[in-house]
Amino acid sequence: MTEPKNPALEKMLLDVPVRVDVVLGEARIPMEELLALSPGEIVALERHTNEPVDIYVSGRLVARGKLVVSDGQLGVTLSEIIDFTIDQAWETYSAAEHDRWDRLFRRQKEITKGRASQAALDAMHQLELSPSGIPHMGRLSDKLEQITGWRVVPVAELVPDEVFFDHLANRRFPAGAFIRPEEEFDYLQEPDIFHDIFGHVPMLANPVFADFMEAYGKGGQRAMRLGQLHNLARLYWYTVEFGLIQEEDGLRIYGAGILSSPQETVFALEDASPNRVGFDLKRLMRTKYIIDDFQQTYFVIPSFEALLETCYKDFGDVYAEVKGLPDYEAHELAPGDDVITRGTLEYFKAGGRKGR
Repeated sequence: MTEPKNPALEKMLLDVPVRVDVVLGEARIPMEELLALSPGEIVALERHTNEPVDIYVSGRLVARGKLVVSDGQLGVTLSEIIDFTIDQAWETYSAAEHDRWDRLFRRQKEITKGRASQAALDAMHQLELSPSGIPHMGRLSDKLEQITGWRVVPVAELVPDEVFFDHLANRRFPAGAFIRPEEEFDYLQEPDIFHDIFGHVPMLANPVFADFMEAYGKGGQRAMRLGQLHNLARLYWYTVEFGLIQEEDGLRIYGAGILSSPQETVFALEDASPNRVGFDLKRLMRTKYIIDDFQQTYFVIPSFEALLETCYKDFGDVYAEVKGLPDYEAHELAPGDDVITRGTLEYFKAGGRKGR
């Protein structure tokens, strides 16, 4: 899920029609028989009457369903959303890729000392994450499932929103199975296996955060029906990806986008540039974000219990309150903010990543 840069553009994109094809089945017959067909003859398809039909959107298989007739019109009811999971094929990783994981792991494990939340550090130890090659998702899932009931499922790329929410709602986290190339060792915009396993999986071993992620998945399914996905996406971005938590010893990191980035691990806590403000759901849902640089504002939760309690409420009223209200830019402070650190924004004024 990415932040729309222009609400008008977002609406225009959502109004773009897409082609939906329902494939009843297929048949393979010799050309001679095809040419000999005449009206009234039956062509047997390679599909039984009780089998679901395939549903494609713009040429991509997204679901399966059953044919129905309503008011004389043929239609289809969805019975299965394609989950886009693949075989991790762990044995196909090269020695160089395993070595790349080890170097990424050792560097980030050292940098996150004293900066990562205690929950993340405890979970890394509990799951036995270590610099010993790319983790096998099946074996890692067996450990994780015993703790919180979650599993990690391999995917080839970012999955559609409805598929992503279905996975989360059923305690499955879709993780990229590829590892970044050597030339993108320090920065990769799309999530790879290091981002997903080192950044996301430890927090799934925390029982309270695990419940929050399941609730988020179920909330995402409803947000799509209500047309409020852009608001809910901001909750994920500013918590699951780039969240900070207030602990006894100070601010700590729990967001995966920070935990897996050596530069942002330091920037998020120690640089004077960004704003750091107390978590406020409605304010957060009105705040834009940037996807290709450090964050200009970080939201700080008081506890994972407070975050879970926020997500367990009915968002219908929240959506109604924020709908139609103007958005805040990523760098803006808002009236009523609980300002923990007022940022100088110097890094961003200097051009950010591009200005380095």
